[in-house]
Amino acid sequence: MSMTSKERVLATFEFELVDMVPIHHIGFSGDAASKILRREVYVGGGIQQWREAKALWEGEEAHREFLRKSIEDAFELAKATDQDTIRFHYWRLPIKPKMKIDEYTFLYGDPKGEYVIRRYNPSSELFNIIKEHPPKEKMSLSVRLRRAEEHLTKMEEWLESYHPRAEEFQEIRSLTEKYGGEYAIRVNGGSVGIGLSTEDLIWLIAVKHRPDLAARYLDVQAEVAVRQIKYLADAEVKLLFSGVDIADNKGPCLPPKIFRELVLPRIRRVTEECHKYGIYYLYGSDGNLWPVADDLFGKSGVDGYFEIDKRAGMNLRKLRERFPNLILIGNISSHTLYCESREDVEAEVRSCLEEAKRSRGIIVGVSNYIVPGTPKENIDTLIKTIRKHRKI
Repeated sequence: MSMTSKERVLATFEFELVDMVPIHHIGFSGDAASKILRREVYVGGGIQQWREAKALWEGEEAHREFLRKSIEDAFELAKATDQDTIRFHYWRLPIKPKMKIDEYTFLYGDPKGEYVIRRYNPSSELFNIIKEHPPKEKMSLSVRLRRAEEHLTKMEEWLESYHPRAEEFQEIRSLTEKYGGEYAIRVNGGSVGIGLSTEDLIWLIAVKHRPDLAARYLDVQAEVAVRQIKYLADAEVKLLFSGVDIADNKGPCLPPKIFRELVLPRIRRVTEECHKYGIYYLYGSDGNLWPVADDLFGKSGVDGYFEIDKRAGMNLRKLRERFPNLILIGNISSHTLYCESREDVEAEVRSCLEEAKRSRGIIVGVSNYIVPGTPKENIDTLIKTIRKHRKI
C-alpha cells in the first residue's frame, strides 16, 4: 500500500492504517534550514519579520520577491525533510516601517508620537522591541488598563464592519490548488487565548483586575475566527492550526477555573464552526498543559494538539491513554536536538515513531522551532532516523 502525503495525513486523522508514520515539524529557524538546503532559506521567526521590514522599506517589488521566496523555500524545505504536512507561512510583520535606523533596526509608528523600535539579533534570529514610546513600564496600572480598553474598543468598532472577502484568502486557495492534491496544507489561524507573550501581558493583568476586558478580548478573537471559517473552507482548507502559548514548564498561566470560564467557551465556539464546514481544528501550546487538559483537549472538541512539549511532561503515551480520540503532532524536543548527542536524538525519534505505530492518530515531528545553533549532525540524524524507521 502506497499513499500520497495527503492521504496519509487524512487517514491518520481518521485513525486508519497508513503505510508510513506521517511527519510534520512545527518550524525551522533560518539557521537550521540553511544547514539542510545549504543556502540562505526564507523561513523562521523574527528573521522573517526583519526580512519583511527590509523588503517593505525597499519597495513593492522587493516585498513581492520576499513573499515569493518565502513560499518557495518553505515548500523546498518541507520536501527535503520528508514532511507530509506543509507549513507555507512563517512569522510575518506586514507593516512598513516609518524609519530605518540601521541595517538591523527599524522604527514603527509616529517618530514624534507613539512608536516602537525593533532590532534584529542575528544570533537569536529575534526581531524584538528594544524601545517603546511612551514607555509602558512608567505607566500606572490604571493607565495601562485604560489604554487597553481604548484599544479594545477600536477593535470592536472595526469588527462591527468587518466582513471577510474571498479575495483575502486567494493566496491560501492558490496553495491548496497547487499543492493540496498531494500534500496536506497547514493553515495558521483561528487562535483564541491569553498567553505568556509580551503582547498578552496586559490581558493577563486584565484577567485579575478587569475580567470583563479579558472576556471582551477573547470574544473578538473568537468572532474574527468564526467569520473567516467559511472562507477558509471555500479555499479548501482542511487543517486549521490555532493556538496560543498559554503555559510554561510549571503549568498554565491561567488557573483551571478561570480557563474553564473564560477561554473554554470561546475555543468550543470556534471548534463547532470548523466542524460545520468539515475543517479539523488543532490547538498548540508549549508547556505543561495537564491542569487544563480535560477542558482543552476534551470538552473543547478540538481535533488535535501540536507543540507537544516532552520536557514539560506532555508525553505521547500518556496523552493517548487520556485522550484516545485526539490527534497528536510532535513530541521530538528541539532541546534534545540542540543540546544532546546524536545517539540521544536517534533514541528520541525512534521512541516517537514506535508510539505512532502502536497508537495510530499520531504525526511525528519536532514540537517547536529547530533553533539557531542546532548542530548540523543532529539535524542530519533526525532526518536519517525518520527515513530509516517510519515505514509501518
